[in-house]
Amino acid sequence: MKTEITTWILLRGLTREQGHWGEFAAQFAHAMCTAHVVTLDFPGNGQFYQQRSPCDVQAMVAHCRAQLVQRKIVPPYGVMAMSLGAMVSVAWGHAYPQEVVAQVLINTSMRPFSPFYQRLRPANYGALLKLMTFGASAQEWERTVLRLTSQLSQADVLPTWLTIRDQRPVSLANACRQLIAAARFKASKATPWMPVLVLASQQDQLVCAACSQALAQQWRCELRLHPDAGHDLPLDDGSWVVAQVRQWLLQLNWRD
Repeated sequence: MKTEITTWILLRGLTREQGHWGEFAAQFAHAMCTAHVVTLDFPGNGQFYQQRSPCDVQAMVAHCRAQLVQRKIVPPYGVMAMSLGAMVSVAWGHAYPQEVVAQVLINTSMRPFSPFYQRLRPANYGALLKLMTFGASAQEWERTVLRLTSQLSQADVLPTWLTIRDQRPVSLANACRQLIAAARFKASKATPWMPVLVLASQQDQLVCAACSQALAQQWRCELRLHPDAGHDLPLDDGSWVVAQVRQWLLQLNWRD
């Protein structure tokens, strides 16, 4: 039986926070006019930047659920999530299927569906290692992240990202713990009971789009590919993301 989505939860990825959604969160909220849109942070990121990041995805799920209980936001939820956030969404939906009734997973990868060299492209190992071991400046760190995650000239967001980093810096230790959590997470091969839409960028320089294709094939869910965008698909083409979600919901005969 279909359940109306009254709340959409938005989850970002590794070392990113709700502020990194930028204008997209409001854009998505405007499109989902019948639903409340909520952005959450993981421990170690955003408003919780002083907390210790857990080394497992399940603890991130527990933290998200606790935030919603505290804010008295009740299920059912639709979850839109990127990268590490998508792993959290998958774990959440698997453990609490009565809470997550729809998922939109963006440019994610997870065991056991994809090999490590597709989950993090080897061409980036050097740049990431340099950031983590040679004390990169805030500007160098954010410029590198932008270069790796955007393909459509979004340099105007750099000042905002630098402000976020200045106000709520993610420690190197927490970044490493989040990376460990992503590497350790293993999804179930069983097809989720709820509808799942997988969105991926064919020009993603960080995570190979083949990871999303493998996930969609395993779970027999819908996959839509953007031909030009990078890893941060909502940044590069938020309008496209919104259009795909609305079209998907209409196909399901669900209200958006």
